[in-house]
Amino acid sequence: MSQQYKGNIPLTLSEYDTLTQLLSRLLSTKYPPVIIPGEAILGIEAVAAGISAPSRTIVNVVTGPYGSLFGQWLERGGATVIEVKVPFDEVVPVEKVAAAIEKYQPSALSFVQAEVVTGGSNPAEEIIKIARAHNLITVSDSVSAIGGEPLLVDEWGVDFVAVGAQKALAGPNGISAVSISPRGWEFLESNAHAPRNSILSLLDLKPSGEGTAPVRVPPNIPTLEARALILALTAIESEGLEQVIKRHEQAALSAIAGIQVLGLEPWQKDNRTYSTLTTTVRIAGEEKLHIDQPIGIVAPGDGELFGQLLRINHFGGNASLAGVEEAVATIAALLNQDHEQAVEAVRLVWGE
Repeated sequence: MSQQYKGNIPLTLSEYDTLTQLLSRLLSTKYPPVIIPGEAILGIEAVAAGISAPSRTIVNVVTGPYGSLFGQWLERGGATVIEVKVPFDEVVPVEKVAAAIEKYQPSALSFVQAEVVTGGSNPAEEIIKIARAHNLITVSDSVSAIGGEPLLVDEWGVDFVAVGAQKALAGPNGISAVSISPRGWEFLESNAHAPRNSILSLLDLKPSGEGTAPVRVPPNIPTLEARALILALTAIESEGLEQVIKRHEQAALSAIAGIQVLGLEPWQKDNRTYSTLTTTVRIAGEEKLHIDQPIGIVAPGDGELFGQLLRINHFGGNASLAGVEEAVATIAALLNQDHEQAVEAVRLVWGE
């Protein structure tokens, strides 16, 4: 029976091992990640609950709504949270992060790597380098970034990395993962306030000792989603991670070229910080672009960004020439403009 048609036949140890190995290779880490039985927001909240304690000070970078939410979860656990916040049309300067670390001497630092809501990409490697120079525990929300941007977990020294499958990986949204370094596990285990016997408990999901194979598949792993993720990760390896990232880079550059021909500009102010997953379009004064529902991969802004920007969600299978062409043509139609010149600009940048 092929993998696609196994239905709810229990996941085998071999399949579970394949899944963890695929994730480890994707993240460039030798340590098996924790499989989270739900959408990635569950893993992110579990990290916040696990590391937060009244005795801990944590610098939390806020460049979008998810950074704000993570800070709220840290405060709920009693931590002193030092917020390093910038306007949502910018990403954080590394100098601002360094200054906060020097001033407050925290034990950990958290940030979002790629902001699909705002279309910005934080300088992840530089942020982590500064944090590690001060021996801080590092937390990266890389749910959107993984597969669209480089992320070398062991080489960079990231202690907690939350991973989602439904963005650049073109996988299911009902299963996710958290990569945790040995230092990260020690940080969790030293926290008397870390949840146990809870859906938010990472400690309850800790793999067995290094080099020891599990004796059974964790019972909470969603079977269908796990198999779908194996297929998605296998496809990533078949295409090659570097090529997948390059495809996302091409999508971003070509989308920007298309919207500029239409007389629009990216929401993000600095072209060095554009996300490869989402191109956000500034729509101030363009009432025709104030849509309520997504049209294909063109979506309205979330929350406080509604009416300020549009998102072109060119990630996963939509990181393609056809996907960007269609999105640019959609925006042209909303503006009552002809789309031909804009689509031609997309093709020129893509190389076709």
